[in-house]
Amino acid sequence: MLIKIDVESSRPLFEQVASSVRTDIVAGRLAPGHRLPSARELAEALEINLHTVLRAYQQLRDEGLVDLRRGRGAVISASAAPLAELSHDIIALVSRAAGLGISPTTLAALIKETPV
Repeated sequence: MLIKIDVESSRPLFEQVASSVRTDIVAGRLAPGHRLPSARELAEALEINLHTVLRAYQQLRDEGLVDLRRGRGAVISASAAPLAELSHDIIALVSRAAGLGISPTTLAALIKETPV
């Protein structure tokens, strides 16, 4: 697993960390039960604040993708498994939207507003 951040980006660092983990789940590089680096280790490796990593992990927990347990750390949850199954559908949708000139922001808004 390689978590990538861009310190020059306008996106907050915690969002970049969370997005990188989500991308690895969708790509199948992270599966349920996989342990993420400790927040301290990741903060040191990325040279960012510990609280930034903790906020990213909290966001992933709130999304149901990560289980956080004291002493055990952050572990990819079983509820993350369907993301890998959706990988091809997500790629196809994003590609089709791009081909139609729909921005990622608009596509994300449409997805959020779509009733289930």
